[in-house]
Amino acid sequence: MTETQKAPDTAADTAPAETVDLPWADVQAEHHRMLRLAPLKTDRATGGRPLRFVEFGYAERNNHQHSLLRLSINLPWQKVRKEQNHLDVWVDHELRRVHFRPDTGLQVEPMNRGIGRFLAAQGITWAKRKWSSYSFDAIDLSNKDALVEDTRLRRDHFLRVQGFDVVYADAQHLKGSVREGKVGDLLGDWNNEKLQFVEILEAAQMLQQAEQNLAEQEVKLQKQEETVSKFKREETGLRFTITCLVAFAMFQAGLLIWIATHR
Repeated sequence: MTETQKAPDTAADTAPAETVDLPWADVQAEHHRMLRLAPLKTDRATGGRPLRFVEFGYAERNNHQHSLLRLSINLPWQKVRKEQNHLDVWVDHELRRVHFRPDTGLQVEPMNRGIGRFLAAQGITWAKRKWSSYSFDAIDLSNKDALVEDTRLRRDHFLRVQGFDVVYADAQHLKGSVREGKVGDLLGDWNNEKLQFVEILEAAQMLQQAEQNLAEQEVKLQKQEETVSKFKREETGLRFTITCLVAFAMFQAGLLIWIATHR
């Protein structure tokens, strides 16, 4: 399981050796929670990163042969491709193995907001809770992701902070792979400075606070408008007074000239 450059980082693009028909193909998210994407500094590669709220959805299925955790991120008022913002964690109880899908890798939108690590952490935590002794397969990493050094480093960092062991078969760091390992060795952590859960009551409080701030701003704006109107009235009065004084001065000057010339 990796992240692709089309999302925050990159992914393996090799398919499993054999195709197995799995159940629950049509399962959709049944539980939903709100996530807050914290405002961050503009990134030169991914652009602006303003405050944003997204929906986290998940569904779980279990039988004697398999278990499934299906995770998704929904962006309000924005459509994404089918393969984006989606992660499945499959458990094969007969083989005692865990598989992360899609096989083409984890692709997320928006990029560089912590969503990839969050989804990976949720899947790893779920698998470790019940099947920490199970194994996960080795994964061959895409060669094309290693062509750009920054892309490769970001991909490897994403994998390693989740507990995956990234190794290379060549000195040029082109033929990379993730070693097979135990689920219990993986790490279910994410960067909670970038992304946090928002509970319903907390969201209501945030909305209430925003409405209160808006009302306060409207009061301040009204006071400013009243002050501006007052200054405009005073300006009009001053202009009239000045005009009268100028006219009176001109009359006085004219009167003095007339007196001086008619003595």
